Amino acid sequence: MIHPSRVHLVRTREMLAADMGMAQGTFANKKPYDETGFPAQVSSAGSRTLLWDGGQTAAYLAGEPLPTLPAPDDPAMLLDRQEAAAELGVKPRTWDGYATDPTIADHVVDVHGVDHWPRPVVRAYRDGRPGRSAAPGRPRGSSNAVPRGKARDEVAALLDAMPAITIAAVREELGVAAATAQRVLAELRGERIAALITTHPHLTFDQAAEQLGYPPAVRRAARSAAAHLMEETV
Repeated sequence: MIHPSRVHLVRTREMLAADMGMAQGTFANKKPYDETGFPAQVSSAGSRTLLWDGGQTAAYLAGEPLPTLPAPDDPAMLLDRQEAAAELGVKPRTWDGYATDPTIADHVVDVHGVDHWPRPVVRAYRDGRPGRSAAPGRPRGSSNAVPRGKARDEVAALLDAMPAITIAAVREELGVAAATAQRVLAELRGERIAALITTHPHLTFDQAAEQLGYPPAVRRAARSAAAHLMEETV
């Protein structure tokens, strides 16, 4: 995580190699950042793009004491993909879907090609997202199985928050079987498409699906459910 006041100081591997007068290949082979005492990365564990605070790396290279960085729990911190997901208690892949929401996407900060989001924005979404009380993410250590009666409500909450959610993402969040996730998603999308067409008869199936944010890949399963419902109302 990175404090907004220090974004301009952030260094990449390529920038550090230049700072140390090393060729990129030499830097990659020697990995001086693994040496004892080298400043810790400000990128999250497992990130493909490694980032460091330039104020700390400059001090290290000059043999000077490292400046203290803002505390990790500082409310103003910028969070990367993994950190934002952890803040919400979801998988990074699920966060990828949430990040398309305008309330989040409008605040993204690019730090050398790595998307970051202000912690207050992430928390505001966490506290206000649709269905939060029903499906805030499965607690660690909890049972993988969602009671049958609750599956529909929890999937509906996830669909509210992320219209393009995949079967795999539902399984990760709720621990339900793939068949259950597929069936409930198709039913819910079909119902919502049918309801929209009923109130706006000029819309085609695809137009209604587009308005609801359902990508083409998931429409086939929803089409039969929507058609069945619309037949019942005729």
